[in-house]
Amino acid sequence: MKTRPWQDRLGDVGRYGLLALLALLFLIPFYLILRNAFMTDAQITSFHWSWLPLPPHGENFQQLFKDPAAPLLTGLENSAIIAITTLVLQMLFSSMAGYALARIPARGRSVVFFLIVATLMIPGAVTFVPTYAVMAYLGGVNTRWGIIAPGLFSAFSTFLFRQFYLGFPAEIEEAGQLDGLGYFGIYWHLLVPNSTSVLMSLGVLTFIGSWNSFLWPLVIGQDPSSWTVQVVLSTFLTAQTLELAHLFAAAAIGILPLVIVFLLMQRYIVEGAKFSGGK
Repeated sequence: MKTRPWQDRLGDVGRYGLLALLALLFLIPFYLILRNAFMTDAQITSFHWSWLPLPPHGENFQQLFKDPAAPLLTGLENSAIIAITTLVLQMLFSSMAGYALARIPARGRSVVFFLIVATLMIPGAVTFVPTYAVMAYLGGVNTRWGIIAPGLFSAFSTFLFRQFYLGFPAEIEEAGQLDGLGYFGIYWHLLVPNSTSVLMSLGVLTFIGSWNSFLWPLVIGQDPSSWTVQVVLSTFLTAQTLELAHLFAAAAIGILPLVIVFLLMQRYIVEGAKFSGGK
């Protein structure tokens, strides 16, 4: 058995050392959130640095759920419902649009695709006020559906689905046509079951983006009953109040679903890079 040259082994040590350093840098924000979540405001702002919260103040988490001005449970419930609904419906609509643009021979589909892609170049600030005006006219203020509706269709997801379906084997579709399936039957019975990778990768990104959304839920959800978890977090840090311990404790709870989703679905996020470039 050949022994590897010492230069190769040294290179491996350097690469793994660099990866370990980058991993530590990545974990620093999580460490600070957990550390500060178990401290008091005085300890957080103290000039004397402490690596660990001694003694740990677990009551910060208990007080979170007793504060009527910051309904954290309501925020978590709203964020979960909004993120899951946006995930399911956006994947459904974007995949259907992507399939139609890629496989259904309709006149003008190239123009429609161009217009959809062109919307990616429009800044969100340009459409923010018109979107709010439409939602207010339809009665969407202080409602969950008012927060969900603008995110039901994504030009970016539609573009990636179209690119994926363009490379889908035509033989499978032809077999479905021989079995009497129409366009929707081919889409639902053949393409969707074989689109797991792109559905999961885009679904994870959609869920994370919806959960982390702040500005639109803040503007459209003016009543505390429609606040999301990100809006609730903002109540701990205002011009009148500064509750750092509660802010970090709530942030630790707020990011927990995202950490779980990321750990379980990280390989799909990596696979999603295939569809944004050229496979």
